[in-house]
Amino acid sequence: MTSVSTNLSKFSTCDVSDGLLNRNGDLYGGFFPNLQKWSGSSEHSVAGKAYTVLFAPCDDPREEVNYIDSVPPGSFIVIALTVPLQLECAPYTRIPQALYGGLMSTRAQYQGACGSVVFGRVRDLEEHKALGFPVFSYGLGSCAARMAVKPVGVNVPLQILSHHDEFRTINPGDYIVGDCHGIVRIPAAVDTEELTKYIEKSVEVDESIAGDVKDGKPLKASQKERRAVLKKFTQ
Repeated sequence: MTSVSTNLSKFSTCDVSDGLLNRNGDLYGGFFPNLQKWSGSSEHSVAGKAYTVLFAPCDDPREEVNYIDSVPPGSFIVIALTVPLQLECAPYTRIPQALYGGLMSTRAQYQGACGSVVFGRVRDLEEHKALGFPVFSYGLGSCAARMAVKPVGVNVPLQILSHHDEFRTINPGDYIVGDCHGIVRIPAAVDTEELTKYIEKSVEVDESIAGDVKDGKPLKASQKERRAVLKKFTQ
């Protein structure tokens, strides 16, 4: 795990979203909705660089690729379907088959990946839990996807249908942070060192505000006073 990933994994996704919202002006705080965390520690975040994988229908002219045996250490596997196979509303995918299973997590963990997020379905839930390997997805399935879709691209931009027909892109090398709330994406262009400094101070400030409120101070007054210091950390 890189030093950047180690630093980011100290924070919750809420902390990271606050940083992206308040420091970088990201309207969504990097959050991708509708994902469920199925396995891995419930106490800690995981963070790593996105290793992206695109799945397409089996009749797609592109050749099938082997993505799982080339996962770089410290990476966060991100799997998505081509745009026509995505849905805006639940179940968020047109494919009932599972794109990812226990053997994939076994191999990914061996190679040093920190987690996997699947914008679709996964299966073999008990295997992921037994491994303690963090897996996120829209939902679960039981049938393998080999007769429906295939992986056709690795380390390519992934377009994700978010809401209101809006697409957001996850690029290879973006940082992904995941915990019980889901995942947050930090674009590769963001200065992670400066973002980390802001998040650290923001967490410290919120702890002070919580102390004030417990002592009986009005919340709004404490927020106004304590958060003034954060202005010097913004862009």
